[in-house]
Amino acid sequence: MNNNLRLTFVVSTLLSNLAYATDNLANVHAHLHDTKISKPQPAKAKLHGFGPQSPRDIDDTKGLNPIVFSAAPKRNVMNLCNIHFHKNAEHRGGEFDLPAVVNNNQAGFIYSGALSEAERTPVQAKICPSGDQGLSSGDTIELHHVHSSAPVKPGVTLAACLSEHIKNPQLRVEAQVMVLTNDGKGIDFSKMTQFERVNGYYQAPNIPSDTGRPVEYTGSTTGPNYNQKGSPFKVTWNVRPHVLKVDIHSVGKWCRDNPFKEYAAHGVRDLVSAPEHLSPIFN
Repeated sequence: MNNNLRLTFVVSTLLSNLAYATDNLANVHAHLHDTKISKPQPAKAKLHGFGPQSPRDIDDTKGLNPIVFSAAPKRNVMNLCNIHFHKNAEHRGGEFDLPAVVNNNQAGFIYSGALSEAERTPVQAKICPSGDQGLSSGDTIELHHVHSSAPVKPGVTLAACLSEHIKNPQLRVEAQVMVLTNDGKGIDFSKMTQFERVNGYYQAPNIPSDTGRPVEYTGSTTGPNYNQKGSPFKVTWNVRPHVLKVDIHSVGKWCRDNPFKEYAAHGVRDLVSAPEHLSPIFN
């Protein structure tokens, strides 16, 4: 094979791999109306051979997966590439360890604390509707700030985290679980999703620093599309154990207009609990 043919083959292979990864990352998250609640299957069959997976119980430190990869850099030297949220917490632990049940099947976890009657006041308008589903006062959500080591800017779907310059970027997700309140005292969701350039990197300056020490571990992408298979993507997670109360109307306003074209909550991936499919937690 001459040099020109070899170069053509290499470039073609790289572009094919980038297109494959981009397509897969763009479609890993289904919105609520596209989500089918899965019946639990033996994890051994669907996760064999994959690296450590997510989501997990952040209070359980055990992990025996033999595939090890380095943690991604701290978020201040990475680019924020996407923001989205899931209805119910995908992770379990901290203040969100009560199982949510939909049609007799487990569907994530909810806030384990108590809300006042005022906080639970029903809303009249539809909030982030998705088909015949949506959000209500008292619902739990898990917000994900996704960061990439690639030279990218915030954009639509996780495909925004990839670049033609770096086809296998390191990924970091800052996760914050929230409960939706309607008493006018919840935080403004739009502040949580603001971003700006800091020292040349796209950053979210208002990621909470007062919701407990984040639990850091290496895992994967999540979302219900991985309920029947393992995720091949490597992700470093920071999951905060305490829950924030957020104003439900501010969430609805964000769903109607945001740069990520996120109009509704995403579904959840089944909890991964077998140690052989998890990394150990050291912090």
